[in-house]
Amino acid sequence: MQVIDSHTEGEPTRVIVSGGPDLGSGSLAERAKILATEHKDFYRSVVSEPYGQEAMVGVILVEPVDPECVAGVIYFDAAAVIGMCGHGTIGVAATLAHMGKIGIGTHKIETPVGVVEVTLSDANTVTVKNVASRRLQKDVRLEIDGVGTVSGDIAYGGNWFFIVDKSPVPVIPSNIRNLTEVSIKIREAIETKQLTGTDGGIIDHVVLYGPALSKNGHSRNFVLCPDNAYDRSPCGTGSSARLACLAADNRLAPSEEIIQESTIGSSYRLSYQPSTSDTIIPNITGQAFITKEATLMMNPSDPLKNGIKLS
Repeated sequence: MQVIDSHTEGEPTRVIVSGGPDLGSGSLAERAKILATEHKDFYRSVVSEPYGQEAMVGVILVEPVDPECVAGVIYFDAAAVIGMCGHGTIGVAATLAHMGKIGIGTHKIETPVGVVEVTLSDANTVTVKNVASRRLQKDVRLEIDGVGTVSGDIAYGGNWFFIVDKSPVPVIPSNIRNLTEVSIKIREAIETKQLTGTDGGIIDHVVLYGPALSKNGHSRNFVLCPDNAYDRSPCGTGSSARLACLAADNRLAPSEEIIQESTIGSSYRLSYQPSTSDTIIPNITGQAFITKEATLMMNPSDPLKNGIKLS
């Protein structure tokens, strides 16, 4: 299996260029469902240790249905097949440029949740025009053991998020363990209360916000992903969901650009344009760097070929 690895603002992406499973020729959503239901061991093995690494997101390049798109993509991490991935899309654009498939300019990429646009400014800098994003509920209150009452918004940016504007734990690098534990408790409380997005969408990402630690930053976030790893980047789909909340509260004007810091201090430039009465179109700019071209070999006799699983 041929793969190209990259990182986007610190968050790793592994693009499967060839050798992945046959997912048929249906819609991207249908092919993503086949990956999720019939090839779980495969996708876990690609991004999990010992073949992958913590926090890695995988991408399968497939033929798009929309002829205007340069590629179709399906995203996954160690826990789930996911609808959209902002940092992964930036990584895909840089990878396609590295392969000579696209050049400087704007291109369309098809995802399971819709078509997005990527604008390649140079070999590393990419702006993603994401799918329409919105806030579903405001100020949802949860009681968290050992923490107290936490209030957050339920919002969509390609995935469903629970967004806590004022983190109960300071969002600083030395607090990563505490931030992770609190975020897991919040997600468990969401599951207990059976909170969902539209049409039963699973809220599997939690974002905690705190003050920026740089002079030009708007805020700093901690993002818990479905596999319980934290996002090293500021999270493109999470940032999209947050932009929807800021827009709904009139806290950010259309086209006004902010700098969103990640837990580790990397950043995205963010802005949005209004769409419908309750949605916005986010723009996310970040940088991705190619780190590896490799042939991934899954030894059938390796007892850990499907990844390390801890009970």
